[in-house]
Amino acid sequence: LALNPWDVVLCISGTIISCENAIVVVVIFYTPAFRAPMFLLIGSLATADLLAGLGLILHFAFVYFIPSEAVSLLTVGLLVTSFTASVSSLLTITIDRYLSLYNALTYYSEKTVTRTYIMLILTWGASICYGLLPIMGWNCLKEPSACSIVKPLTKNHLIILSVSFFMVFAVMLQLYVQICKIVCRHAHQIAVQRHFLASSHYVTTRKGIATLAVILGTFASCWLPFAIYCLLGDYSYPALYTYVTLLPATYNSMINPVIYAFRNQEIQKVLWTVCCGCFSSTMPFRSRSPSDV
Repeated sequence: LALNPWDVVLCISGTIISCENAIVVVVIFYTPAFRAPMFLLIGSLATADLLAGLGLILHFAFVYFIPSEAVSLLTVGLLVTSFTASVSSLLTITIDRYLSLYNALTYYSEKTVTRTYIMLILTWGASICYGLLPIMGWNCLKEPSACSIVKPLTKNHLIILSVSFFMVFAVMLQLYVQICKIVCRHAHQIAVQRHFLASSHYVTTRKGIATLAVILGTFASCWLPFAIYCLLGDYSYPALYTYVTLLPATYNSMINPVIYAFRNQEIQKVLWTVCCGCFSSTMPFRSRSPSDV
């Protein structure tokens, strides 16, 4: 096959994604202090994005160096599983943030740990099921007319994935609206209790809402173009359209570590310690709420 520049760009993106998220996974895995529910969810997100990056690299390698229909199904299945797990992990993090504010008094309990494990099992269980569909026979290798914009996925398979994404996005949007309301209410209560000026209350509220807007806006701008094109596009359309919408979706996995991991002060502390060559996995941390992450 002639080398496609878009495939090269996707492979480079996959390499960057893998390196970033590998750092997060290693830090969380080898630091016993990072066993709180919020770090488990961040670890799940980083693992999903790491697999997505590896999937992009493997897909490029197998397409150009070891062309095989069976291997192609495996790599596409890995990509479907990892990207589905990434989006689902973002939903679980949003749910965790909402509950940490809504049920602040009971958040640090065994019930939260149990709920976190249940969300992780559901997230990865559903993602693996989606990823197994092409391998189990739901593909268009024998019927090209049933192909979607992402071969060898069928049009019906891609529609299910797109509809699932829009459902996740709708839930996240609703939760973030509720989080904004809670943040505004808490900021107002603190301002009244401490006799802050109205301008201080306004600045605090604006910063909180701006942060949430950046998080949700980044997610939407990365994934919405591809999700919409999956519903409207056809296999006969130029492949350029698929690449143009798919590439921003991969950038979400590149941005996730920055938003959800590298902004965390505890993770920053470990990274600086590692860079100084004095890593200690038992170093003390200040307990923080997921809403601060």
